[in-house]
Amino acid sequence: MINKKIEEFVKLIEQNRFYDAHEALEEVWFPRRFEKCSEIELLKGFINAAVSFELIKRGRIPQSKRVWANYLKYRQNLYRINSEYKNSYHKLARYLENKQKTLLGHNIVI
Repeated sequence: MINKKIEEFVKLIEQNRFYDAHEALEEVWFPRRFEKCSEIELLKGFINAAVSFELIKRGRIPQSKRVWANYLKYRQNLYRINSEYKNSYHKLARYLENKQKTLLGHNIVI
């Protein structure tokens, strides 16, 4: 299920549907949100990235940067997890970081 949600998350990010991307990944994270697990925290970080993008979309750059800092905090879990999805998570992190630079670099308000 996680892999399908990651694929859905990426497609929605590509379409600049950041709120919907957040919702898609939250379906996996929310039921397990109280677990002390690096993988679940990493998913929370990816959700924070989507929220950050939505804030950029709404022109709320300072708030976006604060939420992005949360993503970066959880991103460290990439190096702690032992998951069959580890490669997918690394690719997703690179993609999100490039997307963030593009959105902020061009001051895109979608």
